[in-house]
Amino acid sequence: MENDAATLYCPNELCQAANPLTHKFCQRCSTPLPKRYLWVVGDVLNVGSPGEILADRYLVLNKSVVLDTKPGLLPQGLETEKVQTIRAYLRLIPYSLHIPQVYGVLSLKDGRSHKEILLLEKPPLLTEPTTDSQLRLCPQLTTAWRTATSMRQMNWLWQLAHLWQPLVSEGVASSLIDTHILRVEGSLVRLLELRSDTSTAPKLSHLGDFWQQLLPDTKPAIAEFVNQVSSYLIQGEINSPEVLISVLDRGLAELGELQSPKIKIITKTDTGPKRQRNEDACYPPSGTLLSKPPQATALAIVCDGIGGHEGGNVASNLAIETIQQQVQQLTKVPSNHIEPSLLLADLEQAVAVANDKISQRNDSENRQGRKRMGTTLVMALPVAHEMYITHVGDSRAYWITRDACYQVTLDDDVASREVRLGYAIYREAVQQSGSGSLVQALGMSSSAALHPTAQRFILDEDAVFLLTSDGLSDFDRVEEYWETEILPILTEETDLVTVADKLLEIANTKNGHDNVTIALVHYQVQYVEPELTLKAVIVQPPTITTAKVTPKPLQPTLLEDISEQKTLIPKNKPSSFQQLPLHLIVPMIIAIAAGSLGLLVRGLFMSSPLLTTDSSPTLQPTPAATNARSLNNLASGWVITNSQAITLDDQKLEAGSFLQVVEVEPGDTPNAQESVIKLRLCPSENTLSPQPDKPLRVTLAQLQRPGITVLKSTDTSSCDNLSQPPDSETPASR
Repeated sequence: MENDAATLYCPNELCQAANPLTHKFCQRCSTPLPKRYLWVVGDVLNVGSPGEILADRYLVLNKSVVLDTKPGLLPQGLETEKVQTIRAYLRLIPYSLHIPQVYGVLSLKDGRSHKEILLLEKPPLLTEPTTDSQLRLCPQLTTAWRTATSMRQMNWLWQLAHLWQPLVSEGVASSLIDTHILRVEGSLVRLLELRSDTSTAPKLSHLGDFWQQLLPDTKPAIAEFVNQVSSYLIQGEINSPEVLISVLDRGLAELGELQSPKIKIITKTDTGPKRQRNEDACYPPSGTLLSKPPQATALAIVCDGIGGHEGGNVASNLAIETIQQQVQQLTKVPSNHIEPSLLLADLEQAVAVANDKISQRNDSENRQGRKRMGTTLVMALPVAHEMYITHVGDSRAYWITRDACYQVTLDDDVASREVRLGYAIYREAVQQSGSGSLVQALGMSSSAALHPTAQRFILDEDAVFLLTSDGLSDFDRVEEYWETEILPILTEETDLVTVADKLLEIANTKNGHDNVTIALVHYQVQYVEPELTLKAVIVQPPTITTAKVTPKPLQPTLLEDISEQKTLIPKNKPSSFQQLPLHLIVPMIIAIAAGSLGLLVRGLFMSSPLLTTDSSPTLQPTPAATNARSLNNLASGWVITNSQAITLDDQKLEAGSFLQVVEVEPGDTPNAQESVIKLRLCPSENTLSPQPDKPLRVTLAQLQRPGITVLKSTDTSSCDNLSQPPDSETPASR
């Protein structure tokens, strides 16, 4: 129920007028009134009665949901020493598309006792346009499963597979097999909250058990497929998330061939009312309306130049020109021959090429510090049933469906860095001085220190992707106006050109402080439920080896990036493949294998550090794979390194640190993931607080995260100058 006396206060600090809950705009100053529904985690039974106002701002809607009636005020945060209790939420902010983030805490007094209740923002809730009384949770996945198409059912499983390893690393994978927590909003899997694992973390076999429960309502076309995958998980034949994702990708590719997508793209850029020149750039050129078909490729890019009149516009246009040429090479192959994981790496490499061109231009012109030119980047590449989004900096991508508007990129700024390191709640972090400063952008240093984010999304319904520079996204303008301005595209009440013009007008009139550039990508799909019967085929996914690099610090205008990336751009490609994109290499190797002797094929694979493939349905490693150094077969004296900043055993390690294995202790159970690894830090200029005499103790599962790799025996590191690891029984190693 609603409290008739409750009001929603204007977030404009110069106004702060009280408004009825039904109003969308302030009746005094016309500022949009955000309605922030918050999910209550903790002692929900004693929060309050519906209609009650808590802490002079939170309206109780039911025992688990409150509405912030004063959205312009900073919520109360946790004390520093208690932030550890919510670290999983903070470190998983790159997955905020699926996981609600911490908004703040609600302090309540119950007699003499004092308790703090966690409030999560953007939970999976469905709201009616005009009333809160019909507020309800998004349906459970197990409930929505019954009416979903084959494509959507497979899409949901694919998302769960992608979330598995990140949640395992943070000790909350139990959330992915909890039917109450697991919700869906349209095509997206969304979690109500995070559930901590017990002393025994769930395994992939538990995920298989959960998926088997879905079989009675699984669509006939994929029922056998899901049954096979579930059995493989339970029996251990699928023994890693990477293999699981590879299997699901094959099934999705077969279903995706039944979709007939139509894509339209419009771009617009404007100098804005306060700037003398436009440093932004876009592709296609501003004002171009592109359609696929008839065009063979659909690509949208937005860049926001850095460097003022010194060259921001040069950097943004150079990035557009370079990446557009690179991507044209990537899209010459038919979509059904594209390996997704390799295309992601190709897109990252395309960004690296553009970065190095700008950086070399800076070096040739002797630009240093703030005089170096650079640019942010966000681009969208639709391929068949997928959308690939790549970004660097704070230009953003938004995904608009009939259900909601989702920000799918995470800004490469100081505030986001603090959150993903587990140091602060986002709404507190953005209040700090310099919180919006970028930690990386194209052109500021060599690509060895650059970590672009490349993501992909499965599309099973019509959608609009908005790419934008901060000229529009600042001050939450997209969140305020998506429903009135962008959503009508999906309901066919307006067209792309009209919406693009309107968004430029909003940026210039409501913000107006910067250049503004946008690209709208309208994806339309027609899907027919298949009559075929899919079968699961297990293959090892292509792997990309990581070159040993020591990341260099960014220029003084930027802070060092510590973003967690899935793949580091390989720097040691064989010369024979230098001009070929990675996802073209796999079909080429297959063709060679078909007409070559077994020994020749084996020799080719052993000589190439780029990839290894296995078309056999078994998962037994080859002798070469068994002898190769990896996290799965660590031994005393080996050295590992990290491509981004991490925390191990409460020790903060900067990117490029080196750690030597002292001892490997088997865990208390047969599960290798629970093995205890003793490590010692080696002196390094990138290590904040090296402690070579104090070993770190971590489990193997904690090491198996993106960016941690094992050095080859021939690689050099700062550990080379140390003596061999001390005996495990010495005091230093206890």
